[in-house]
Amino acid sequence: MAVSSSTSATSRAKKHQASAPDLDDPSLYVNRELGLLSFQWRVLEEARDDTNPLMERMRFLSIVGSNLDEFFMVRVASLNAQLDAGIPEFGPDRMSPSAQLVAIRREVKRLMDSSHECLQAELTPELAEEGIHVLSYTDLNSRQLETCKRYFSETIFPVLTPLAFDPGRPFPHISNLSLNLAVLIRDAGGDERFARVKVPDSLPALVPLTRSQKSASKRRRTRREESYVWIEEVIAANLQSLFPGMQIVEAHPFHVTRDADIAIKELEAEDLLETIEEGVRQRKFGSVVRLQVNQRMPQHILQILMSNLEVESSQVYRSKGLLGMSRLAAVTQIERPDLKYKPFLPSSPPELQPSTDDEDLFAIIRQRDVLLHHPFQSFQPVVDFLRKAARDPDVLAIKVVLYRVGRNSPVVEALLEAIEEGKQVAVLMELKARFDEESNIEWARTLERAGGHVVYGLLGLKIHCKAAMVLRREGGTVRPYLHLATGNYNVVTSHLYTDIGLFTCRPELSADVIDLFNFLTGYSAKRDYQKLLVAPVNLRERLQELVEREVEKHAHEGKGHLVFKMNALVDPQMIRTLYKASQAGVKIDLLVRGVCCLRPGIPGVSETIRVTSIVGRFLEHSRIFYFRNGGDEEIYLGSADLMPRNLNRRVEVLFPLEDADLMRRVRDGILAEYLLDNVNARRMMPDGTYKRAPRTDGQRDRNSQESLLGLDQAHRKKPRLTW
Repeated sequence: MAVSSSTSATSRAKKHQASAPDLDDPSLYVNRELGLLSFQWRVLEEARDDTNPLMERMRFLSIVGSNLDEFFMVRVASLNAQLDAGIPEFGPDRMSPSAQLVAIRREVKRLMDSSHECLQAELTPELAEEGIHVLSYTDLNSRQLETCKRYFSETIFPVLTPLAFDPGRPFPHISNLSLNLAVLIRDAGGDERFARVKVPDSLPALVPLTRSQKSASKRRRTRREESYVWIEEVIAANLQSLFPGMQIVEAHPFHVTRDADIAIKELEAEDLLETIEEGVRQRKFGSVVRLQVNQRMPQHILQILMSNLEVESSQVYRSKGLLGMSRLAAVTQIERPDLKYKPFLPSSPPELQPSTDDEDLFAIIRQRDVLLHHPFQSFQPVVDFLRKAARDPDVLAIKVVLYRVGRNSPVVEALLEAIEEGKQVAVLMELKARFDEESNIEWARTLERAGGHVVYGLLGLKIHCKAAMVLRREGGTVRPYLHLATGNYNVVTSHLYTDIGLFTCRPELSADVIDLFNFLTGYSAKRDYQKLLVAPVNLRERLQELVEREVEKHAHEGKGHLVFKMNALVDPQMIRTLYKASQAGVKIDLLVRGVCCLRPGIPGVSETIRVTSIVGRFLEHSRIFYFRNGGDEEIYLGSADLMPRNLNRRVEVLFPLEDADLMRRVRDGILAEYLLDNVNARRMMPDGTYKRAPRTDGQRDRNSQESLLGLDQAHRKKPRLTW
């Protein structure tokens, strides 16, 4: 009977594949850039969700603004560069760069209009109800006006530098992401002149006004009333001090976004460090890709800006309100903990608690693999691991890959301590970590001056893997201790991003990591890693083989199941591989936070694929790849998303979980939580749109992140899916 069933399943699969549509059909793929904008809509939904704390909703709105800034600096800039070079690139959706720019402009305008409506009609009035008033300058009373004038003269005025534009003075440089005032003045002779005043980013964006205590009897508490006004309005109202003897005709804010994607000519670069430094300096001079102005700016002033900034009308965006929505982050800095998420203390993994006085961290790792799930569990053990290594007399060397470590880094401090203690410290510092180049350059120089071995990167590749290795003398041998992770060695983001790390000293993994560091710091053409999947060496090939193996297992036994969790799914080859697996009947769950170019639920192509995006309190950053494998399950964790850049042009690592208990924990305690989420989860429709995950009658709310925090007491017992 089993043989007959297997034969029937195989024949059905072959028949289905024979009639399947062409997987190169452009209609089967979502455009990458529009997919990125779709993610911003999901973030905006969080800002509009009144079940989120009010300040957190404001934070989500600021994230929409900062994400759009980066989108223009990188993605739109890339499309413009293709047009300028006359070498357009076409993705699997076959949209041309010019068609994408038209679609992007239409979608961004809708997104920004909705964002401003959310701010003005929802969040600002609700803040006022809570005693936080962000006022317009024209609405200030006499006492508040006096406060503004005093603040301007004492704090703002000394920092301002008005720059004139006339035949003797060229149009001033407008730096990237700067907020400015375009000022039209009239001299004593009646001639009108243009000047630019930059709003200083060294000062707070919000100017504090009066504070008072107000009784709120309904809430039975005394509430503090706070009022603020945006600094650019204060400057605009006091421009006369900058131009004495002149008449201020009008002043309007404008915001500039420039191309900030550094193109490194590595083949011509004798010194990569100096080349990156020069690229960072040049970033602020990149071509303008977006000019934001308010709706009141007259055409004659706009024309001055467009002409001198060399922008076309298609690059001008008129705003209905605040320019630079990322600046709303200033509102979230107001001290009102009652309007923010309830603080939590990350747990300390019980596995890392020594059972005896003689048991240290290395002894614990020798006994068992240890998994850390951040931010739900503390990142401190990772710092302790490196500090312990720095102070342990038996440790000979530490090797680590650093991608984004941040300005104040306990990780780097531990490495500096290790150097002082005489350990050999080798650091692969990726200088090409976008928007973190300056910080990484500073740390690289610091480590070098201290005596560390610092490698800056590989020719043509960005180093994105997350790995640390401690080499310790034990008896007559040297034992490697490993920390492998999905996220960066960054203490700040470890509280904001969901990531997973693994402590282990398994021999085969250790041998692979030694080979990996030899590849990163020396010369190596090794391709036969025992356990690791390494891009661009074998990761693409091995992932493809693992998916094809799942198809084969399913054809013989049924119950094929893949669960992939990642930030983005873009790579056309991997999408086609997943389409083929779906056509063969394999159940596929894709947890894709951001852009997903695959379309689920298309008859004959992706009927068995479900795509879920989780947007919540924490940024979903961990990458998990689960294969049912006929019951002999395998799980890989690591740094790689399924994008061409990750698979072809970066050094990425996926590492296997080999401890059965840890595999069950990831499967049932992490993946299952996300797949059952009906609060933060959105499901992708076949047309590329997203809808809230459905809820059945009587079903409780399931918030995966709250469950993992332990805040959702109803779900403290972890669910187990039927895989």
